[in-house]
Amino acid sequence: MGTSSRRGFLKRASGAVAAVAVAKAVPGWAFEPARPVKVWSTYRDKRYAAGDALNWKPAQTIASDAIVVDPGTVKQEILGFGGALTDSTCYVLSQMKESERGALMHDLFAPGEMDLNVCRTAIGASDYSVTAYSFDESDEPDPELKKFSIDHDKAYILPVLREARKVNPGMFLFSSPWSPPGSMMGGAMRKPSYAPYAEYFRRYLADYKSAGVHINAVTVQNEVDTDQDGRMPACLWGQEYEIEFVRDHLGPKLRSAGMDTKIWVLDHNYSLWGRAMDELGDAKAGEFIDGIAWHGYVGDASAMTRVHDAFPQKNAYWTEGGPDITAPDYATDWAKWGEVFNGVLNNWSRSITSWNLALDEKGKPNLGPFPCGGVVTVENGTEKGGSHTISKSGQYWAFAHFSKHVKRGAKVIATNGVEAPPSGGLIENRESKALTHCGFRNPDGSMVVVLANRGAERKVQLVHEAQALEVDLPADSLFTLQWS
Repeated sequence: MGTSSRRGFLKRASGAVAAVAVAKAVPGWAFEPARPVKVWSTYRDKRYAAGDALNWKPAQTIASDAIVVDPGTVKQEILGFGGALTDSTCYVLSQMKESERGALMHDLFAPGEMDLNVCRTAIGASDYSVTAYSFDESDEPDPELKKFSIDHDKAYILPVLREARKVNPGMFLFSSPWSPPGSMMGGAMRKPSYAPYAEYFRRYLADYKSAGVHINAVTVQNEVDTDQDGRMPACLWGQEYEIEFVRDHLGPKLRSAGMDTKIWVLDHNYSLWGRAMDELGDAKAGEFIDGIAWHGYVGDASAMTRVHDAFPQKNAYWTEGGPDITAPDYATDWAKWGEVFNGVLNNWSRSITSWNLALDEKGKPNLGPFPCGGVVTVENGTEKGGSHTISKSGQYWAFAHFSKHVKRGAKVIATNGVEAPPSGGLIENRESKALTHCGFRNPDGSMVVVLANRGAERKVQLVHEAQALEVDLPADSLFTLQWS
């Protein structure tokens, strides 16, 4: 832990101790406690189950492993939560009966339900597509985009996107290309393609808007530094190439067209934080870059804090990461995902977007090499007009503990453990520990704390100002606490 971080931690902890001293000196009846804390939990056979409310009491002592809620330390503003509406996801949804799909869409997107509201689409094919396609299917190079068309997406992608935004009018959509037109299965960007490719983005955004779907942000490239050995749509981008493309072509092109679509760069792993620094460090490119899109497959979430500390005016967004349909704990790994989400949000990300929202029971359609699962599985999803069974992943239940309670415009607030942090890292950034936590203050003033316990059964004390309560956490559990 750095000196300044350690000093701030001790200051917050000592503030809690001071609050307890006040509590000891003042009769209990003199306090006006916060309202009872509502509780929802997932563990064993419980799935996001409402439990008995907990009541605050004047704090007489602070436990050595207490969690101190510090609303005075405010971090980033939350944009929201969601998943990827890939070609595969939209295809699976399109095969459902209208009544079945309507019920699932309501569950996933309705503000009174899961309220998923930050979703990803692909600009052309991804590895989770029925076929490999682009929006310019020409046998010859077509720099003038004479054959540009979004007709492919009119069959089932655009209808699903329009339906999702109808269910949740606040839906924020961002789009990522896996490959430019031409050689879809791997390859690399070349400078002569900059100008026509920037126009390709503009045409995509304009034609989508004409079709009734406004795209709020784009990333330059999904996973800029891998071509996946030519096994799926992909494109390599050199660091300087991405900077130059945004600085001299894509940014100016969208600005001159009067488009408000944000530009995010990198769209890849924590381990590439140095590249993110360099891209934001180019002043002219930085003028057009709203923030960094992050994946969590390699590296540690603390990389987002490292970049934020260097460029605090830029935003962070977590844009990909999802379950494996072949994993034995696909349906029960909620505590793992709770820990992941706490780490992401404690490191400045404004949003969390999973990979495919829905796939069939085999993790398909898929033309790539990696097994994935949907946030939900639509069994028999390729059987047109047949009945379908919906099963929910552990990640679905983790999302419920966040998206149902943490609203757009909420601010992340500090939740500090009183015990000394491990050597060499902030306590909230510890890569893996039995208990993780994250706190939020909603626009309506309500407080939310999410607790993910991946270890053995334990009891934890939560301290807020001069008040405290205890929560019994079963092994492998996820809890959401909310109070006014």
